[in-house]
Amino acid sequence: MNQNNSTMPRTVGEALDYCSEALEHSGVFFGHGTDNAWDEAVQLVLSVADLPLDSDDGVLPHLLAPADFSRIESLLRTRIEQHTPLPYLLGKAWFAGLEFRSDPRAIIPRSPIAELILSEFQPWYSGPAPRRVLDLCCGGGCIGLAVAHYYPDVQVDLLDIDSAALALARENADAMGLSERVNILQSDVFNALGDERYDLILSNPPYVDSEDLAELPAEFRHEPELSLGSGRDGLDLTRRILAQAHRYLQPEGLLVVEVGNSWAALERAYPRVAFTWLEFEHGGHGVFALSAKELQDYGASLA
Repeated sequence: MNQNNSTMPRTVGEALDYCSEALEHSGVFFGHGTDNAWDEAVQLVLSVADLPLDSDDGVLPHLLAPADFSRIESLLRTRIEQHTPLPYLLGKAWFAGLEFRSDPRAIIPRSPIAELILSEFQPWYSGPAPRRVLDLCCGGGCIGLAVAHYYPDVQVDLLDIDSAALALARENADAMGLSERVNILQSDVFNALGDERYDLILSNPPYVDSEDLAELPAEFRHEPELSLGSGRDGLDLTRRILAQAHRYLQPEGLLVVEVGNSWAALERAYPRVAFTWLEFEHGGHGVFALSAKELQDYGASLA
């Protein structure tokens, strides 16, 4: 991977070609904000060059400082040799069009719930304009903080059991200027809440089953296991959410939960529940919605 001065990429375009080719043939896994070598090369090169990620082809002739390419090459080597996810190397990730601090204290943002936030939760939420939103199992806070950013009249609570993840969420809230509208609480699911009621409860809890957890690509080993695994069938946390969520929703409220590949296990576990599975224009699956009324009606089936 080392380059002599005569062959060192000198422009953004040359660096993109160099990085994408190296990544394409490296055997790394893509799945932490990108799904292919070219997009990951774009994030790497443009981030180091301090250029916007949505730059057009006009940046391709942009000359790289030698120090920038040296850093690009160093990060690329670590990415390939140690299978470290790129957001951890850069110290930042992108979610719902926003930049977040990212490090191994919390899972890397990548939930399709971002698309719901940008579409105002339509057509699934039919209640009044939301005033209170809960991000349950918030990790670094990307879901709740994106809501707070795009909905300036909303008060957001961020809950997680992991104090390290909550520290990162607090740093993100401060960096985004959202601390006054965000309440951050350490909680085992709903345990720290009193009689609060929310218009929306959004959750990307751990949902990887034990078999899949043992077989995850090496990149996932850099993330906190607490944020990934949730028992034999991946549903330990989701069961608790389903059993208790109705107590914390407004009458016209909505629960949205991501369970990823555990969606089939969820349907087997709750055969009497007609989950609404959401579809996404930009990819993603395994996200369901249930209204407060449905949660009440299903009652015993969810207990």
